Amino acid sequence: MKYLVTGAAGFIGMHVSLSLLERGDCVVGFDNLNPYYSVALKQSRLNRLVGKSNFQFEEGDLADRERLPQLFAKQKFDAVINLAAQAGVRYSLTNPHAYVDSNLVGFVNVLEACRHHEVKHLTYASSSSVYGANTEMPFSIHHNVDHPLSLYAATKKANELMAHTYSHLYQLPTTGLRFFTVYGPWGRPDMALWLFTKAILAGESIDIFNNGQMRRDFTYIDDIVQGIIRVSDRIPSGNPDWSGKQPDPASSRAPYRIYNIGNNQPVELMHLIETLELALGTTAVKNFLPMQPGDVPATFADVDDLTRDVGFKPSTPIELGVERFVRWYREYHQC
Repeated sequence: MKYLVTGAAGFIGMHVSLSLLERGDCVVGFDNLNPYYSVALKQSRLNRLVGKSNFQFEEGDLADRERLPQLFAKQKFDAVINLAAQAGVRYSLTNPHAYVDSNLVGFVNVLEACRHHEVKHLTYASSSSVYGANTEMPFSIHHNVDHPLSLYAATKKANELMAHTYSHLYQLPTTGLRFFTVYGPWGRPDMALWLFTKAILAGESIDIFNNGQMRRDFTYIDDIVQGIIRVSDRIPSGNPDWSGKQPDPASSRAPYRIYNIGNNQPVELMHLIETLELALGTTAVKNFLPMQPGDVPATFADVDDLTRDVGFKPSTPIELGVERFVRWYREYHQC
């Protein structure tokens, strides 16, 4: 199989690319190496891929309408895993146009390229953020998600709607994956675990929002990667039981599916911090703050559909995942 993996220099994209390469697939990685966070970190991730015989890297921007058709015509991809996006809830409050360019313009360019070049399956990153103001737990793919609380979440919801349109109009098989708080080695520097680790090792205080009354379905990177690849291998077909009278948000008569990928075990933020303190061998100085705009107090993934359809359920305990992250962080930063 020949895959296009967009966002290949990103946290999830690098790990997915490595896993595909290890099983013998060919991967073309695509990334614009934007400076939202350290380009040096992105380059270090790429260095783990470049040089492998079945990997090629293409630097470019999904928002460049001319670039993707040329790439698709040249490479003739069997499948696409679209992980490129402008990430981050808080950044979307001050830089909204970055999300429009990457997550909306870029995504429609991916859809168009897949449509015109006979791609067998498009798998793409959505987010648990789409659940927004929902409070019924666990979050189910069969719940309505029409009340996002950030522009980032709104763009991810829009991706799902756009994908469905292309599945319906052009019979392009698409699967959206709602990721729940992904963490692990080679992670993003703007995520809580990295920020906490950096501050604690520097003897600085850590900011704890909503006075610590937060719960997250932290999902270890290896579980995310396995889920992505298993789902990508399963090309969706239309749901014959789908009804417009009682429409199921997670499926369609078109070849379209949505899945949650989460650990299905929400962790209290204070427990995460205690686990991190134990792994680092030091106690954090804590600065308790109110809830941030656009944030939600809790996430909790219902993964029954994922388990039923692809036979996989994330299960890495937070203690093991944090220990692995800390070990990698110390090695990477030599601290």
